[in-house]
Amino acid sequence: MPLLNSGDQFPELTITTTDNQRLTLPGAFAGGFAVVLFYRGSWCPYCIAQLRAFERASDALAGHGIRVAALSVDDKETTAALLDKHKLTFPVGYGADAHAVAALTGAFVNPDPVYLQSTGFVLDPAGNVVVSVYSSGAIGRLVPDDVTGLVGYLREHAPSTTA
Repeated sequence: MPLLNSGDQFPELTITTTDNQRLTLPGAFAGGFAVVLFYRGSWCPYCIAQLRAFERASDALAGHGIRVAALSVDDKETTAALLDKHKLTFPVGYGADAHAVAALTGAFVNPDPVYLQSTGFVLDPAGNVVVSVYSSGAIGRLVPDDVTGLVGYLREHAPSTTA
């Protein structure tokens, strides 16, 4: 399971949301920057804090053209309850096959019970990884301010396309 590095194409990954929509990443977010978050589960206070932080930052993220999606191994009912309780408005997928996702992305998997460790990716408009953040435990994850700062920097320093 190789880790995804800066410049690597993000692999095709389809997530199903609690409202029965299917998003295939990175294509669903093509043309804009994106954040893809894998979280341990609705039982994890650090994960909840991260998801809530991205929700609170939704206006700032949208202002930078950044879309967010999250995914866990939680079942549909647990994920729906999480969305409702924390008023999350970005797509959150459920029922991830932790080992299959890990094989695609290099995410770490907890052995028992099986779940994905916190992993985050910032993708560019072409679906390439700008930054990957892998955690092997409860802490160590992307935060919205870092993402908006990075995307702002990248846009400011993008090569000119005028001839």
